[in-house]
Amino acid sequence: MIFRKTALFLSLAACSLAPIAAPTAMAALNNGAKAMDFTTQAVLGGKPFTFSLKNALKKGPVVLYFYPKAFTSGCTIEANQFAEATDEFNAMGATVIGVSADDIETLKKFSVEECRSKFAVAVGSKKVIKAYDANLPVMGGSNRTTYIIAPDGKIIWSHSSLNVKGHVPGALAGVKAWQAAMAGK
Repeated sequence: MIFRKTALFLSLAACSLAPIAAPTAMAALNNGAKAMDFTTQAVLGGKPFTFSLKNALKKGPVVLYFYPKAFTSGCTIEANQFAEATDEFNAMGATVIGVSADDIETLKKFSVEECRSKFAVAVGSKKVIKAYDANLPVMGGSNRTTYIIAPDGKIIWSHSSLNVKGHVPGALAGVKAWQAAMAGK
């Protein structure tokens, strides 16, 4: 009898926690939406600087990707993938910037060890994370969401999934498509 009551209690507890533990489909801002401008602390190759989206957009499109936490397995894989693709993004005139709720000291290490000093990572305030619909309340930080922002400040592509697959190849394809469209004008 005690076993049945314990099993029932554990089953009910698991059911009540399921919505918290298992994130539902994640939203992202729609294509064509105006990206919120922001300025924040960032790091490239372990060296801090001030990142401004407005200034980065003057150089070309920006691949802005949010990730949950530096040095976790998925975020490490994603940073490595973006590092491998950074030269290709740069050749198309695109800037890559990763954003998380991590502190600047953590990002200094992450920018060298996992981003391989290829692209910048920045501190995402709650306001910025929320404005880009990249909240992940369960972890107290940001979701895994990638945007391509055109130089006019409009979002032209987005992908939101905790699964690492699809972010880098999709962003590369999106920047290539944007570049082809601009060449045709």
